[in-house]
Amino acid sequence: MIKIVSTGRYEKSLEKFKKQHPELKNQYAKTLFLLEENPFHPSLRLHKLQGNLQEFYSVSINMKYRILLDFIIQDDQIILLDIGNHDYLYR
Repeated sequence: MIKIVSTGRYEKSLEKFKKQHPELKNQYAKTLFLLEENPFHPSLRLHKLQGNLQEFYSVSINMKYRILLDFIIQDDQIILLDIGNHDYLYR
């Protein structure tokens, strides 16, 4: 099983996200569950980012929101970095 680790920045972003989007609580929980069980599950749409974020990956909560992460497969560890919409993350 993969170990999920979060940063302080992620925790702060997550609290704000939860307040703004309480309707996504179940989708968010499902996303984290799948990420731990199988980060390559098709519904997560795991992909490497480009441009300024090219060293990071992203998984989708839904078509509008995603989780930015650092995916370190050799250590069986995923570090959650930020959460938000597809247009604005980790700036």
